[in-house]
Amino acid sequence: MEKTGSDRIDADCRRGRGAGSNNTGRFEEFQRVRVDDGWTEEPLPPFRTEVSIERPRSVISRNSSPDLAFDRSLNPYRGCEHGCIYCYARPTHAWLGYSPGLDFETRLIARPDAAIQLEKELRRRGYQVAPLALGTNTDPYQPIEGQYRITRQVLEVLEAFQHPVLIITKGTLIERDLDILSRMAAKGLAQVGISVTSLQADLSRKMEPRVPSPARRLRMIQALSEAGVPVRVMASPIVPGLTDHELEPILKAGRDAGAVAANYILLRLPGEVAPLFQDWLDEHYPDRAERVMNRVREMRDGKAYQSEFGERFVGRGVVAELLKQRFQKACQRLGLTKDLPDMRCDLFTPPLQQGDQLSLF
Repeated sequence: MEKTGSDRIDADCRRGRGAGSNNTGRFEEFQRVRVDDGWTEEPLPPFRTEVSIERPRSVISRNSSPDLAFDRSLNPYRGCEHGCIYCYARPTHAWLGYSPGLDFETRLIARPDAAIQLEKELRRRGYQVAPLALGTNTDPYQPIEGQYRITRQVLEVLEAFQHPVLIITKGTLIERDLDILSRMAAKGLAQVGISVTSLQADLSRKMEPRVPSPARRLRMIQALSEAGVPVRVMASPIVPGLTDHELEPILKAGRDAGAVAANYILLRLPGEVAPLFQDWLDEHYPDRAERVMNRVREMRDGKAYQSEFGERFVGRGVVAELLKQRFQKACQRLGLTKDLPDMRCDLFTPPLQQGDQLSLF
């Protein structure tokens, strides 16, 4: 079958999911369509979460982006069950032959050897230590982490090497690892960013269907803060015309919960994310859909997305500049900083292996 238009999936089949369709990735020659052939009176089954296994030969990804505060990252999982409709990582699933739509949140890939491979890479001669980021593409504390515990294993390796780590998450499973994170934070080796998109529970449930509620995420910030872990509240993404009015309340709620730093990121709609988000708006907020997309284009030089460094996170134009000024003034008023203290890299020490000779000094 040749590629055609949108393949909207019946709502009963995608309950608790973010995307409304499952169109084939852009690299595939043919379009796969989910069809009721009429041979049975039973309705089509709902989308279930499936997990496959990947054995990577390397796990540390490098970047040279001037927009990022780190140059290396590790992702324990591909795809994300949280199902955030705005997720900029959705297009990466197309490289795997999957759909950036429902496949991204139901056909997941776990990397159970990630910690073993990480240890090998940290022991390589000439390795230069710098903070390693977890959760830059998909959430390291999405629900399947409860079963696979890959993130926990990675943290155990990082603690053993006294290697600094930065975590970005929405998942409450991070509280399970407070023992490791509190010990690392006490040495200046751990920081966490918690993203809060909206304080409205109903809106959050529609936009990020399997993410803990906004109130629950604020309690995560509190738990981390009380454990001595420096926390950044991330107002991300800001959706113009839908959540932009919540910028100041989100920052205040994060500060009140214990966050000491903050940032914001404007909605990003690369590749297949733009039509998926447009369909989501048409379904859930048809009265605002046109206004939201017009405002997005106004802040993206007439396009749904621009990827230029320096502007992809904050946009451009008058409205984008006003948003930036609002953020700066709110942070000043609330006592929030833009940057957390630098983490320590001087403590990095590969632990001895069996057969290693002890140092005399």
